[in-house]
Amino acid sequence: MAHQDKLISEDILAYLKTHEEKSLLRFITCGSVDDGKSTLIGRMLYDSKLIFEDQLAAIESDSKKVGTTGDDIDLALLVDGLQAEREQGITIDVAYRFFSTEKRKFIVADTPGHEQYTRNMATGASSAELALILVDARKGVLTQTRRHSYIVSLLGIKNVVLVVNKMDLVDYSQSRYDEVVEEYLEFAKKLDIPNIITTPISALKGENVISPSEKMHWYHGPTLLGHLETVDVTTDIAATDFRMPVQWVNRPNLDFRGFSGTIASGRIKPGDKLAVSPSGKTSLIDRIVTFDGDLDEAIAGQAVTLTLKDEIDISRGDVLSKADAVPELSDQLRAHILWMQDEEMLPGRPYLLKTASTTVPVVISDLHHKVNVNTLEEQAGKTLELNEVGVCNLALDRAIPFDAYKDNRETGSFILIDRYTNSTVGAGMIDFGLRRARNIVWQEMDISKATRAEQKGQKPCVLWFTGLSGAGKSTVANLVEKKLFAEGRHTYTLDGDNVRHGLNKDLGFTDADRVENIRRVSETASLFVDAGLLVLVSFISPFRSERRMARELMGEKEFIEVFVDTPLEVCEERDPKGLYKKARAGDIKNFTGIDSAYEPPINAEIVLAGDNTSPEQMADQVIADLKGRGYI
Repeated sequence: MAHQDKLISEDILAYLKTHEEKSLLRFITCGSVDDGKSTLIGRMLYDSKLIFEDQLAAIESDSKKVGTTGDDIDLALLVDGLQAEREQGITIDVAYRFFSTEKRKFIVADTPGHEQYTRNMATGASSAELALILVDARKGVLTQTRRHSYIVSLLGIKNVVLVVNKMDLVDYSQSRYDEVVEEYLEFAKKLDIPNIITTPISALKGENVISPSEKMHWYHGPTLLGHLETVDVTTDIAATDFRMPVQWVNRPNLDFRGFSGTIASGRIKPGDKLAVSPSGKTSLIDRIVTFDGDLDEAIAGQAVTLTLKDEIDISRGDVLSKADAVPELSDQLRAHILWMQDEEMLPGRPYLLKTASTTVPVVISDLHHKVNVNTLEEQAGKTLELNEVGVCNLALDRAIPFDAYKDNRETGSFILIDRYTNSTVGAGMIDFGLRRARNIVWQEMDISKATRAEQKGQKPCVLWFTGLSGAGKSTVANLVEKKLFAEGRHTYTLDGDNVRHGLNKDLGFTDADRVENIRRVSETASLFVDAGLLVLVSFISPFRSERRMARELMGEKEFIEVFVDTPLEVCEERDPKGLYKKARAGDIKNFTGIDSAYEPPINAEIVLAGDNTSPEQMADQVIADLKGRGYI
């Protein structure tokens, strides 16, 4: 390396011990585009003499090819390692760097400034203890400065340094520095950030980064690195309520059964009385087992295996707590969500919610409001676009233990996962539970679905007819019901147009409204199935995810997808209601097949050729299938 510590050659063990005993600070750099985030980190590494000689030679070579600083070394290239980053001169992905000084160790996350990469910035901020908010002294506070500051506040980072960079381009003007600081602090009054300090620097010239700047003699605070070396970011998570999500049930032999995980908060010792959420079972701690032996006490951050005095049922995903301070339990949550997907968030669409060690199906039941990152005002809306933040209500398929994010970042945070692509679509912070799951129980009835079905002499199910407008869904469904009725079967039909006259008359035809339309119909159809009926549902239902939601609500054995496969050109030629003509003329917006997508089924149980088969033949095909499956 460019800098050699004498201890490395004289006493390597002593050298390693000095590093081991140093405190560690995790921080991020964030702000708008071209505020100099990557250059600042490069400057810290360069001036701290923590760059390998071959790295330095490579950066000098690359600076001549793709650098943006003329004949000087482009220090940003120390961080921006992706080819696309170097070609465009921007940061795209989060880059983590480790460095150390005599006083402290650091892990820094260099995050992108572009709005389209806000999700990357949030990822870097999720584990940080301090944030450097960079501002170009010439431009002042920009939209992305506000956006990143809001996300920093939302993610619970309590220490922020406003770094007014590029002071060399404003002649190191104190008045300009004061203007930028005043503008930012006025905005920051609306945020929950208790500790904010400000400092002027020039990352390119190295002014006030590591050494005090003679050119800014009017500034009497610490250098940027000086502050990072001494700032106190300790939070006594060991003093908060004990929480340990169970990650693994450890049973290597018949004589040992322990529960392994990393302690999220609090402290425990043998003899403490623990409670298991969500079951509520309790027991005493027998041993705290680690690879290096048993412990007399364990605190937050330690990975341990707990053995208990009693044999109680505990599974992965359960949360252990002290019996006198248990987490909340609910299947309805209010949370802030940062949307991280190009495809908009649609209330009513099913996702997966993943907490510390639990993954459960979830539906965003309502978007309470969106947050304007410039003014922080609440705004009405039905969906969330990429990088937008909203306050949402979530409905989970079962109750989970949780804490409010402000009380515990580990048990109060979650991510949302697309069920089909398995990609992360959102990050969330729990505000509170909307109801207490322990107070709401399922009321058992003496007359069951099986009893009702037996009385009617049939096996209840849903025939879900899907296809484009004009495909023939309603016509076929009507014929099927007539044939079933003639055989003495008990049926009911839910038709898309008919339902919009009553149950769903408040819904339009946006993607969000279409999702809610299908959610309500699915719940209604489920009730009719519980009544023992054969239910025919005739809806375009254009999205696979919503049809999958309906299937899961009913169950595989009670859901039969009927795809009326009629090509668009045939449907448009028929145009029984004149809707295609209006859609082509622009009089109808969001019309399926024209300016709104239809996702055809992949493995429908019944496929009807709507372009070359008569309605009567298609109805007979459905009846024959029902008989073949044993429903009638």
